[in-house]
This record gives sequence, C-alpha cells and structure tokens, in this order.
Amino acid sequence: MTEQRKDILDMLAEGRITAAEAEQLLAALERDHPPAASRVDARPRNKAKYLRVVVDTVEDGEPGRVNVRVPLQLLRAGVRLAALVPPQALGQANAELHRSGVPLDLTQLKPEQLETLVEHLDEMTVEVDQPDAKVRVFCE
Repeated sequence: MTEQRKDILDMLAEGRITAAEAEQLLAALERDHPPAASRVDARPRNKAKYLRVVVDTVEDGEPGRVNVRVPLQLLRAGVRLAALVPPQALGQANAELHRSGVPLDLTQLKPEQLETLVEHLDEMTVEVDQPDAKVRVFCE
C-alpha cells in the first residue's frame, strides 16, 4: 500500500472525510499512479524465458526484419559449461575472439553475471548508425 493511499484511508477512519470523498481521492490517485499489476509493461522479472533481439530496417526501399529468440536456459547452460572447459582451451578461445575483434574474456564468465545481465536488459538501449533502423533487445 502506498503512503498516499494509507493517508486517505486514515482520514476516512478519523472521520475527516466521507466515504464518497475517500473514493474520489483513491480514484484520482489510481489515475495518476496505476497499480503495477495493471500496467501493460509490468511483468514478473523472474518469469523471463527468452532473450529477444528484433531489428527492423529499410535498405534501398526494401523493409527487412531480423527476429531472434534465444532461450535463457541455453545461455545459462552455456555459462555453466564454460566453467568445465580447461583453462588452456579457454585461453586459445580468448585469443581467437580477440583476433576477430571480440573483446570477451571467457574465463571471467560467471552464472551470477548472466542473471544480472538479464535483470538489466529492460533498461538497455542500442544505438544504430542507420536512421531507418530500429533495434530492440529485451527479455520475455
């Protein structure tokens, strides 16, 4: 219960306002601040099952779309499996990644880091050089 809602109910209990006035105040409060459960964008954070990357572009007048949906369980399993790879093999993989221009250190991947990433994906912004392109990265 919000503090404002509690204040309205306290005023009603003390007899400072009528039930009709309390109802009007509560309705106005809900109009200004809808409850989280009724918001369209609200979803329980622990229910995310997929990482989605959606790219919409227009190139040479032709619309294009990329829609990738990766199960988060696959990402979690990959991170756990990386812990089983011998350090020498990880070193070789890191060298190849760096040679290809991917600055990723596989020896630093930890399962808890993946969970933190998933939690913050809703706040992620991706900028694109192409003005007609739209990129969305999110969990669902």
